[in-house]
Amino acid sequence: MARRRKPWMAITLAVIAVTVTVGAGAYVFGSARAAVAQQPLPPAAGADTTGVGTSPGPTPSTVATPSPEPTPSPEPPVPAECQGGDSQTEVESALARIDGYRSITVDGVQTVADCEVVKKFQTRYGISPAAGRAGPTTAAVARRLAASLEAAEQAKCRVKGPALTICIDLTQQTAWAVRDGAVVWGPTVVRTGMRGGYQTPTGTYEIFRRAKREWSVPYKVWLPYWQAFNGGIGFHETTTYIHDGSLGSHGCVNLLHADAVALWSTAGVGTTVKVFGNRPGT
Repeated sequence: MARRRKPWMAITLAVIAVTVTVGAGAYVFGSARAAVAQQPLPPAAGADTTGVGTSPGPTPSTVATPSPEPTPSPEPPVPAECQGGDSQTEVESALARIDGYRSITVDGVQTVADCEVVKKFQTRYGISPAAGRAGPTTAAVARRLAASLEAAEQAKCRVKGPALTICIDLTQQTAWAVRDGAVVWGPTVVRTGMRGGYQTPTGTYEIFRRAKREWSVPYKVWLPYWQAFNGGIGFHETTTYIHDGSLGSHGCVNLLHADAVALWSTAGVGTTVKVFGNRPGT
């Protein structure tokens, strides 16, 4: 019996050994496959390996940088002949109230821009020299014109209706024309009669005679753009420097050339002339 059982037992043991070996191999191979499956896949070509994303970030050359603040240009120096005068603040304050000159800066400091505004004003109103310096003559003219624009001064020559009225303000030594309550000419500077019996008389008159050039018999001088409104008294272009305070007319209303021409074109025979106020010093 013992001999018969040995071959069978040998076969049985061999089968068991093979099974164990195969099982162990399957376990080994299965564990290896699982380990491989748990390993991360290699990155694809061109893939982002940083974990941030696949979109490329900006390069240093494409990143915007703030522009530096521009350096303001220095104020150009004021020419020597255009330095601020003793009446700088007064001139600035008056010009700021007059159309055409309001761009001036009221601070008492002369700049190149202010100088040009003052030059423009001086040239317009016959002030010599027209170099931009704010002197007493410029201040006086600017002050008179600004005052003539005030409502209280305008009310002294308030006229209703469409008829043209020329207003002569002896106090301010200015003139303007109104129609329908609106100023249509001026204000501008004038020079009226001097003291010694030559004061321009106040009152309301009418232009009755005109001539582009009238000969003055008593004073032996031509009077350009003559417009008479009271006997031998009328408007005409000045024959001397209108801003010479020591001079005055013999009753007439002296005008700068440009104003004499403009008034000639604006007025006519029958135009009302209203004279009011009193020239200082007369």
